[in-house]
Amino acid sequence: MQKKERKGGVNKYEAMFIVKPDLSEEERKILFNQISEAVTKNSGTVTNAAVWSEKRKLFFPIKKHMEGVYYLMNFSVDPLAVTKMRHAYNLNENILRVLITKAA
Repeated sequence: MQKKERKGGVNKYEAMFIVKPDLSEEERKILFNQISEAVTKNSGTVTNAAVWSEKRKLFFPIKKHMEGVYYLMNFSVDPLAVTKMRHAYNLNENILRVLITKAA
């Protein structure tokens, strides 16, 4: 039987982002900063964040892009904040796809 998530508790998560491959170095830094800020604004902490893979070919086009830069972030935050963060990430046009999973 799985444990239920406690309200007000903090869980560890891992998020994988696919971002537009044609961003300049400066635009990338701003985007990665925005991604981390979404966690800290929700009283969370980022434990690790880095580019996982440079310009990787996608299996199928996402928002008319055939390549993407993969960005991996590990963080801890209240489970109720994940929905708000996911919504903020989906509104960002430079993020093609995001997957947030609960870390073990």
